[in-house]
Amino acid sequence: MLRCNPFLLFDGNCAEAMTFYHSCLGGELTLTKLGDTPMKDMFPPEKHKRIINSVLKTGAIEISSTDWMASPDFEPILGNMSAIFIIGEGYEELKIVFDKLSKDCEKDRFQDLHDLPFGTYGQFYDKYGVQWIFKGDKKG
Repeated sequence: MLRCNPFLLFDGNCAEAMTFYHSCLGGELTLTKLGDTPMKDMFPPEKHKRIINSVLKTGAIEISSTDWMASPDFEPILGNMSAIFIIGEGYEELKIVFDKLSKDCEKDRFQDLHDLPFGTYGQFYDKYGVQWIFKGDKKG
Protein backbone atom coordinates (compact mmCIF):
# COMPACT_ATOMS: atom_id res chain seq x y z
CA MET A 1 0.00 0.00 0.00
CA LEU A 2 1.29 3.47 -0.86
CA ARG A 3 1.54 6.08 1.86
CA CYS A 4 2.61 9.68 1.90
CA ASN A 5 5.35 10.98 4.19
CA PRO A 6 6.69 14.51 4.28
CA PHE A 7 10.29 14.96 3.15
CA LEU A 8 12.05 18.12 4.27
CA LEU A 9 15.23 19.70 2.91
CA PHE A 10 17.32 21.94 5.17
CA ASP A 11 20.35 24.10 4.45
CA GLY A 12 22.78 22.77 7.05
CA ASN A 13 20.47 22.64 10.09
CA CYS A 14 18.72 19.31 9.46
CA ALA A 15 20.05 17.69 12.66
CA GLU A 16 18.97 20.69 14.77
CA ALA A 17 15.49 20.81 13.24
CA MET A 18 14.85 17.07 13.44
CA THR A 19 16.12 16.97 17.03
CA PHE A 20 13.63 19.72 17.88
CA TYR A 21 10.78 17.82 16.17
CA HIS A 22 11.84 14.69 18.06
CA SER A 23 11.67 16.58 21.37
CA CYS A 24 8.13 17.67 20.51
CA LEU A 25 6.74 14.47 19.00
CA GLY A 26 8.81 11.76 20.70
CA GLY A 27 9.48 8.48 18.90
CA GLU A 28 12.69 7.30 17.27
CA LEU A 29 15.07 9.62 15.39
CA THR A 30 17.80 8.38 13.06
CA LEU A 31 20.40 10.87 11.75
CA THR A 32 23.02 9.80 9.20
CA LYS A 33 25.91 12.13 8.32
CA LEU A 34 27.20 12.11 4.75
CA GLY A 35 30.73 11.46 6.07
CA ASP A 36 29.55 8.18 7.62
CA THR A 37 28.39 6.76 4.28
CA PRO A 38 30.10 5.41 1.14
CA MET A 39 28.67 8.45 -0.69
CA LYS A 40 31.16 10.79 1.03
CA ASP A 41 33.65 10.41 -1.83
CA MET A 42 31.10 11.95 -4.21
CA PHE A 43 31.09 15.26 -2.27
CA PRO A 44 33.65 17.78 -1.06
CA PRO A 45 34.85 17.37 2.57
CA GLU A 46 33.00 20.53 3.73
CA LYS A 47 29.70 18.67 3.19
CA HIS A 48 30.67 15.55 5.17
CA LYS A 49 29.13 16.82 8.44
CA ARG A 50 25.76 17.44 6.77
CA ILE A 51 22.88 15.01 7.26
CA ILE A 52 22.31 12.82 4.19
CA ASN A 53 19.31 11.01 5.66
CA SER A 54 17.11 11.54 8.68
CA VAL A 55 13.94 9.74 9.73
CA LEU A 56 11.66 10.48 12.67
CA LYS A 57 9.09 7.76 13.43
CA THR A 58 6.48 8.17 16.15
CA GLY A 59 3.18 6.32 16.09
CA ALA A 60 1.58 6.90 12.68
CA ILE A 61 3.83 9.91 11.92
CA GLU A 62 6.98 9.52 9.82
CA ILE A 63 9.07 12.50 8.68
CA SER A 64 12.13 12.13 6.45
CA SER A 65 14.68 14.84 5.75
CA THR A 66 18.15 15.74 4.52
CA ASP A 67 20.50 18.69 4.31
CA TRP A 68 20.77 20.32 0.90
CA MET A 69 23.65 18.78 -1.04
CA ALA A 70 23.22 20.26 -4.55
CA SER A 71 24.75 23.71 -4.01
CA PRO A 72 26.43 25.58 -5.56
CA ASP A 73 24.82 24.15 -8.73
CA PHE A 74 21.32 24.46 -7.28
CA GLU A 75 20.67 26.71 -4.29
CA PRO A 76 17.87 25.92 -1.82
CA ILE A 77 14.83 28.20 -1.91
CA LEU A 78 12.48 27.92 1.02
CA GLY A 79 8.95 27.93 -0.38
CA ASN A 80 5.45 27.75 0.95
CA MET A 81 4.26 24.89 -1.25
CA SER A 82 4.66 22.11 1.28
CA ALA A 83 3.39 21.46 4.78
CA ILE A 84 3.13 18.78 7.39
CA PHE A 85 -0.53 17.96 7.99
CA ILE A 86 -1.35 16.65 11.46
CA ILE A 87 -4.80 15.13 11.95
CA GLY A 88 -6.04 14.23 15.42
CA GLU A 89 -9.24 13.12 17.04
CA GLY A 90 -9.16 15.04 20.28
CA TYR A 91 -8.45 18.72 20.79
CA GLU A 92 -6.19 18.06 23.81
CA GLU A 93 -3.98 15.69 21.80
CA LEU A 94 -3.56 18.32 19.08
CA LYS A 95 -3.00 21.17 21.53
CA ILE A 96 -0.03 19.54 23.27
CA VAL A 97 1.92 19.00 20.04
CA PHE A 98 0.75 22.29 18.50
CA ASP A 99 2.09 24.27 21.45
CA LYS A 100 5.47 22.52 21.41
CA LEU A 101 6.04 22.86 17.67
CA SER A 102 4.86 26.48 17.49
CA LYS A 103 7.48 27.65 20.01
CA ASP A 104 9.41 30.55 18.42
CA CYS A 105 7.37 30.26 15.21
CA GLU A 106 6.74 33.08 12.72
CA LYS A 107 4.01 35.18 14.33
CA ASP A 108 2.79 37.01 11.21
CA ARG A 109 1.30 33.79 9.73
CA PHE A 110 0.30 32.11 12.99
CA GLN A 111 -3.27 30.81 13.45
CA ASP A 112 -3.88 29.34 16.88
CA LEU A 113 -6.11 26.28 17.16
CA HIS A 114 -9.70 27.43 16.74
CA ASP A 115 -13.07 25.89 15.93
CA LEU A 116 -14.44 26.02 12.40
CA PRO A 117 -17.59 24.33 11.06
CA PHE A 118 -15.63 21.16 10.19
CA GLY A 119 -13.66 21.00 13.47
CA THR A 120 -10.55 22.45 15.06
CA TYR A 121 -7.95 24.06 12.77
CA GLY A 122 -4.64 25.86 13.24
CA GLN A 123 -1.45 26.52 11.30
CA PHE A 124 1.94 28.18 11.50
CA TYR A 125 5.45 28.26 10.02
CA ASP A 126 7.91 26.99 12.61
CA LYS A 127 11.28 28.54 13.44
CA TYR A 128 12.83 26.53 10.57
CA GLY A 129 10.34 27.83 7.98
CA VAL A 130 8.32 24.60 7.76
CA GLN A 131 4.55 24.99 7.55
CA TRP A 132 2.43 22.89 9.93
CA ILE A 133 -1.36 22.47 9.55
CA PHE A 134 -3.48 20.91 12.30
CA LYS A 135 -7.05 19.59 11.99
CA GLY A 136 -9.18 17.70 14.48
CA ASP A 137 -12.45 17.46 16.35
CA LYS A 138 -13.96 20.60 17.90
CA LYS A 139 -12.98 21.50 21.48
CA GLY A 140 -16.29 20.23 22.68
